[in-house]
Amino acid sequence: MSLIRLHDVAVRFENTQILREAFLRLETGERIGLIGKNGSGKSTILKLILEQVAPDTGTVTLEQGVKIGYFSQFSELDGSATILEVLDGLFAHVTEIEAELAEIDAAIAAGPDADELDRLIHRQAALFEQMDHVDGWDYKRHIDTALTTLGFNEAHRTSPIDQLSGGWRNRAALAKILLERPDVLLLDEPTNFLDVAGVEWLESWFRDFRGAAIIVSHDRKFLDSVVTRIVELENFHLHEYPGNFGEYVVQKQFRLKNLQSQFVHESELLAFESEGIADRREAAKAGSKGLDRKLASVKKSRAPRPVDEIITEIYRALHVKDVLCRVEGIGKSYGDRTLFEDLSFEIRRGNRYVVLGANGSGKSTLLKVLTGEEKADAGKVNWAGGVSIVSYNQMLDELDPEDTVSHAVNALPGSLAFSATRKSVNRFLAMFQFSEADLKQKIGALSGGQRARVAMAQCLLSGASVLLLDEPTNHLDMSSTQVMERALVHFPGAIVTVSHDRFFSEKIANRYLVFGADAAAPSAVAVRAA
Repeated sequence: MSLIRLHDVAVRFENTQILREAFLRLETGERIGLIGKNGSGKSTILKLILEQVAPDTGTVTLEQGVKIGYFSQFSELDGSATILEVLDGLFAHVTEIEAELAEIDAAIAAGPDADELDRLIHRQAALFEQMDHVDGWDYKRHIDTALTTLGFNEAHRTSPIDQLSGGWRNRAALAKILLERPDVLLLDEPTNFLDVAGVEWLESWFRDFRGAAIIVSHDRKFLDSVVTRIVELENFHLHEYPGNFGEYVVQKQFRLKNLQSQFVHESELLAFESEGIADRREAAKAGSKGLDRKLASVKKSRAPRPVDEIITEIYRALHVKDVLCRVEGIGKSYGDRTLFEDLSFEIRRGNRYVVLGANGSGKSTLLKVLTGEEKADAGKVNWAGGVSIVSYNQMLDELDPEDTVSHAVNALPGSLAFSATRKSVNRFLAMFQFSEADLKQKIGALSGGQRARVAMAQCLLSGASVLLLDEPTNHLDMSSTQVMERALVHFPGAIVTVSHDRFFSEKIANRYLVFGADAAAPSAVAVRAA
């Protein structure tokens, strides 16, 4: 049965075409992964279903009585109630049954006559059946499991929602929608503010969810685990691919071969993706170090593709010292809470550190200590003389709305745009989906995802020896993420990145910093090779 149907839908905003001849059906139990470039119209699809946007032509039809739950990464959850009070309110029908059962227990204990006792027992049995049907016996455990896995401590649970940060409101909204268990879930970037444990819990939650879902996400491993069909929004149309993300990668390569040249480098990037999926699956089957070395050797022996040649041409002029930074015994606490202590490691040329750990464990604080935004309570961060570092998040925060994209990307002091050939830089920006028209736009007119691409291009072309990246995949579409990954793999300097994106982490990491690696000492940080 089709719960949602889009038939020949077209949408324009002012002079911009968003959708044309769009067809989509969501069947019972289906989970669609909706993907596409930033600004392509993914959120518009969700707004059409929610009746927040009307189609210019065509129809959007919902099955009568279908219950829809919508999560946006920009949470609208607010108010003076705590998240515990909000979630308890979802189970008001259960608490009413519990109250009536308590009254029946008291009435039976009072010793009624036979007829009244028979009536009470029959009513009690009916209420027990209702509790079984709505899984009411365990609702408090379900609430606690959701909040615990999403990282809510006691303070977060008992604070008014209005006093929570945007990220915590997002998680609260996600917990509310998941516990409501609607017929159809519409999720817009649900993993953006979750750590790895939170994403894995969400994946396991979906295994028991019997409803249907449309999920807008750039998290490839999450899509691989959860969805049953990929729908890609491309050139104003919807293209469908049965199966999960890994199957989409293979199917789209065949589709591109049958089309006239469409996007110059997309087939190459998909080939990289396909190789990465195959390599990881083969390694997971065998699990031997010998095979890991063999796979590394296979990767090295693969002939370079034009994408790699463009990137290596840009980085040819970047000369980097061997030892860039020595971190010696640093520690950081807030009040009586220790985030990390006695942490020592080196940052050397070619190191690609991925920082892992639960939300709130101190990962982002470590990056701020490395940049000097925060001071360590103990120890030292010793940068080698003349080493330049750049922070993606600072770049993003400091973008000038009045600046043009071209000037922002090309005019940074020390930018590789001055040392690499203009042809190489232009080809690189084209891979990053910047057209000639895009480069002339003002940053203030761009979407959040487009601004993220500008900041990432600035970082990759900055000429810095060290890149510090805090959740760099959060606002990038898949194509931009793939280009970034290829650039980071070839970057001759060092990278320290915080990321919950497992697909991204597995692709680029050759070192890990794992927060909370020692359960006996939550402030411990393990440093290990990939």
